[in-house]
Amino acid sequence: SEDTALVGAPYDAIGANTAQGSAYVFIRNGTTWKQQMKLTALDGAANDWFGDSVALSNNMALVGAPYSSVGSKTAQGSVYVFLHNGTTWTQQMKFTALDGASDSNFGTSIAVDGDIALIGANNSAYVFVHSGTTWSQEDKLVQVDGQSHYGFGHSVALSGNTALVGAGSDDIGKNMGQGSAYVFVRSGNKWTQQIKLVASDGAEYDYFGSSV
Repeated sequence: SEDTALVGAPYDAIGANTAQGSAYVFIRNGTTWKQQMKLTALDGAANDWFGDSVALSNNMALVGAPYSSVGSKTAQGSVYVFLHNGTTWTQQMKFTALDGASDSNFGTSIAVDGDIALIGANNSAYVFVHSGTTWSQEDKLVQVDGQSHYGFGHSVALSGNTALVGAGSDDIGKNMGQGSAYVFVRSGNKWTQQIKLVASDGAEYDYFGSSV
């Protein structure tokens, strides 16, 4: 984002915590990029995979930790928000899905556009809206025709009131793992599936939609 880069390192060991994860902030000055800070979660634990997904929006950094536990729910996943002030980034908050469950891996992918964030999870994607110092869940996106193993939510992209969610493992007809991507459009505070995208020449195990 302009002169700031955010880079995740989800397998980074923090102290004795294997794969707790971290994210690095780099600042550009002229033609040079210099590391400004390393971000870690205040409550980070081993195998959280903090930094598996990252996104920048103005002075905010969002970092996903899709394997972090929330209470007794293992690998429910969470997203951390850091605010930039001068040369320092400070953790502001941590948010989770309202219906989070074990192994849902919320935060496996993140996209941000202005005050809207799209957070991918296993077989779903969540829309959060930023207001003041908080992020509030606005909607949950699911594919109309999907099944639980189709990878929906492992990739997301956002532009204004249009959301794109990849389902790279989706079966198309008899083609296992051909893959697809879904377009959702926002009206008010509700997101509705508009169309499903597939490749015209798609074949088995193409995994179309693994990135969007």
